[in-house]
Amino acid sequence: MLASGLGSMSYGTIFTIVDDLRDKYSISEARLGLIMGVGFFAGFVANVFIAPYADRGHAKKMILAGIVVQLLGNTAFGFMHSFGALFLARAIMGIGGGMMYPAIRRIVILADPDNMGSNLGRMLSVDVGGFTLGPMLSALTVGTLGIASPFLIISGVMVFVGLNIIRIPVKEAHIDDAPPQRLAFDLFRQRAFTGTITMSSALFVLIGTFDALWSMMMKDMHAAAWISNLGISLFAVPMLFLGPIGGRFTQNIGPFKASIGGLTLGAGILTMYGTLPSPYPMLAFGVMHGIIDGLTVTGGSSALAMIVPKARIASAQGMQGATQTIIGGIASVAAGAAYGAFGRTTTFSSAAIIMLMLVGTGTWLVRDHIQIKGSDGLDFESESAIEPIL
Repeated sequence: MLASGLGSMSYGTIFTIVDDLRDKYSISEARLGLIMGVGFFAGFVANVFIAPYADRGHAKKMILAGIVVQLLGNTAFGFMHSFGALFLARAIMGIGGGMMYPAIRRIVILADPDNMGSNLGRMLSVDVGGFTLGPMLSALTVGTLGIASPFLIISGVMVFVGLNIIRIPVKEAHIDDAPPQRLAFDLFRQRAFTGTITMSSALFVLIGTFDALWSMMMKDMHAAAWISNLGISLFAVPMLFLGPIGGRFTQNIGPFKASIGGLTLGAGILTMYGTLPSPYPMLAFGVMHGIIDGLTVTGGSSALAMIVPKARIASAQGMQGATQTIIGGIASVAAGAAYGAFGRTTTFSSAAIIMLMLVGTGTWLVRDHIQIKGSDGLDFESESAIEPIL
């Protein structure tokens, strides 16, 4: 979980220096959107083609390799000044994250299936904690020590965590129990799986849009730098504390119900980011948004764990991550271009409409399983917990 949190910390740092990259290195909004977006696209490749190896007895190796790759990209990002170099460094970071996260989720889910929701919530808290510390570290170091300083600090901690993970025993899948499928595309034959992926993709429309634009939007609204950093923290802090509580809540009321409600409310708040005239009320909506996500955001991962067999957990989580990252990448690129061309209101409103369309489609696909909750479907010995489409 600490390895996962450090990846989020690095991303949180990038998130807060977008305006510095624009002003100091003269990188346009559209190109900054590409830099933010390529991490999502690279994560897509890793989630699809590399993540399934965690189901074949290599979960720990995947985590260690992901740390090394992220460390290289993270360090490079701190020293690069041109669009091409920053683009490449962000891509490397995305590959590292896509290698690690499905393997970590496999370990977390299988450690205690009955308390899966709480454990996934704790993972969320650690990720959000890292994301929250990133802007704080950036605020403390960039002004005095330069843009590279927070990335070097994070890289040093990554080395320490990686060395400790080497000594941790992990119960791996036996190669004889490994699924015959090398990739996870066959899982889309399950209507519930397809619906879950569709619905959870709406979250990354929100994330891709918000991440690409928040810092620039605050700058263009002439908000002080501390307001931009505070806004990120106020959004993240509720999730930091609500992770385990929200995980239990999601598992108890049902992951599909939690996702539908949370994402619908999130789309409404995204619209407010595009229409409010001042950054100060946006901070209040950021707190509200953080509370909603803290209570519901684990819904997608919990739902997948309930509808796929034990042998496919990392593959399923990887496919979810792949779909989300590609959606997030498209949203980041589109948001950067739309913001420069059409402005704040049109960009955020359009993203909210797309979110609602994805939630509606996903709800229709999982309509027969919306009531699933608790430990329902956690039949890890069966080939499939939910019937296939074909």
